[in-house]
Amino acid sequence: MDNYIYFTPIFMILLVYFYLYHRRHKFNELTRENALKFGLAEPSSLHPIIDRNKCIGCKSCVYACPQQLGHNVLGIFHGKAELLEPANCIGHGACKKSCPENAITLVFGTEKRGVDIPLLDDNFETNIKGIYIAGELGGMGLIRNAIEQGKSAVKALSKTLQKKSKNSYQIVIVGAGPAGIAATLSSKLLGLRYLTIDQDSLGGTVFQYPRGKIVMTQPVDLPLAGKMQFIETSKEKLLKFWEKIVKETGIKVNYQEMVAGIEIVEHGFIVKTNRGNYATDKVLLSIGRRGSPRKLGIQGEELSKVVYRLIDPEQYRNKKVMIVGGGDSALEAAIAIADESGSEVSLSYRSDSFSRAKAKNRDQIERYSTEGKIKLYLPSNLTHIKETELTLSYNDEDITLNNDAVIINAGGILPTGFLKNIGIMVDTKFGTA
Repeated sequence: MDNYIYFTPIFMILLVYFYLYHRRHKFNELTRENALKFGLAEPSSLHPIIDRNKCIGCKSCVYACPQQLGHNVLGIFHGKAELLEPANCIGHGACKKSCPENAITLVFGTEKRGVDIPLLDDNFETNIKGIYIAGELGGMGLIRNAIEQGKSAVKALSKTLQKKSKNSYQIVIVGAGPAGIAATLSSKLLGLRYLTIDQDSLGGTVFQYPRGKIVMTQPVDLPLAGKMQFIETSKEKLLKFWEKIVKETGIKVNYQEMVAGIEIVEHGFIVKTNRGNYATDKVLLSIGRRGSPRKLGIQGEELSKVVYRLIDPEQYRNKKVMIVGGGDSALEAAIAIADESGSEVSLSYRSDSFSRAKAKNRDQIERYSTEGKIKLYLPSNLTHIKETELTLSYNDEDITLNNDAVIINAGGILPTGFLKNIGIMVDTKFGTA
C-alpha cells in the first residue's frame, strides 16, 4: 500500500511528461509537413545544418533562436534538433553559439538553391589583398552581424597598414549601411584617413525600406557612439538614430556618389566614382547584395508609372496599383498601400505560393485577400504595361486590368560582374559554409 502511494505521483508525472512530449512531437511534425506543403522548406539566407550524431536534443538552440517567438524555426524531432521552418530563418547564428556539442554548422544555400558569396578569409579579406567585404554582400544581412563585421574588418586591416603611405586615404569605405557606418566609426576611432561614399543615402538597404517598415536587430556596441539598444524598431527611428550618430561623432559621408570601378595599382588602389578618383591603401565594400533592380523586360516597363521599390505608400491613395513579386518587399508594399484610403491593390506572382516571404507577411496577405483589400493573381505573369492599363497572363488567358501604377519587386541583380571585374572570386554555395 505504501509503495502504491509513493509510485502514484511518479507515474502521474511521467504520464504528463510523455503526453506533452508526444503532443510537441506531433506539432513539430505538422510544422515540417506544412513547410514542405506551402513551399517554405528553402532558407533564403545563412542557416544551420545540424549534425544528428552530435546533437543531444538539449533545446539550447531552440531557446536561443530570436525567431522562435511567433514561429517554429527550430524544434526537437525524434529527440534531435531540426530546422522546421527553413524559410523563416534569418541567419542570426545564435543557435550555433548556444550549442554545447558544436553540432551546428552555418551554411549558405541548399542543394536546390545556390547563393553567390564572395570568397573571404577570417578577417573578411577577399582574394585581392587589401580589399575587404562586410555586411550584406558577404551574406550577413542582419544589422547586428553587419555592424560586427564592419568593426572587425577595420580592426584587421588597420594592423597591415603601411606606416608611410603616399595615398590620400588609408581606407575607402563603399556603402553607408550598418556595416559601412560601423567601419567609418572604427576608422575615426583608430585615427585612420578614411573616405566613406554611398550611391544613395544614409542607411543602405534600410533607407530603401517602405515608410513604417519594422526592422529587427539586436543590441550591439558602436565605436564612439556606445550601445545600440534596439531589438525591434521602425525604419524612420533607425534612420534618425544613424543621423544622430553622424552628427554627434562628426563622421563624414559622401552621398549620391557611385563607384564605377576599382583599379589595382602598385601602392594600393584607385577607387573611381562619378565624382573623381581616390587613391587608397585599403578598400572595404559594405554594399548591399541587390545591386540594380531586376527588370521584367516587357513592353511598357519604361513608363514613368513603373518603379522598383516602395518609398511612401501615401502617394498611392485612390490609385489602382499592381505589385509584382513574391518576397517580403512585394508583400510589405502591397500591405502598406492597401492600408491607404481609396487604394485598389493587386498582387501578381509567378508561383502559387509566397515561399520566400516571412510567415507574418504571408498571414497578413491572406487575411487582406479574404477581406477584399488585396486581389491576388497566383500564379500569373505581367506581360504588357500601358498608360492606363496592363495585361496579365493568368489562368491560361490574357486579362486586362485598369491600372495607375506598377511596383516591381523582382529582386536585384547581384553585383557579381562588378566584383569579377575587380578580380574578386565569387563562389556559389549549395548548402556549404
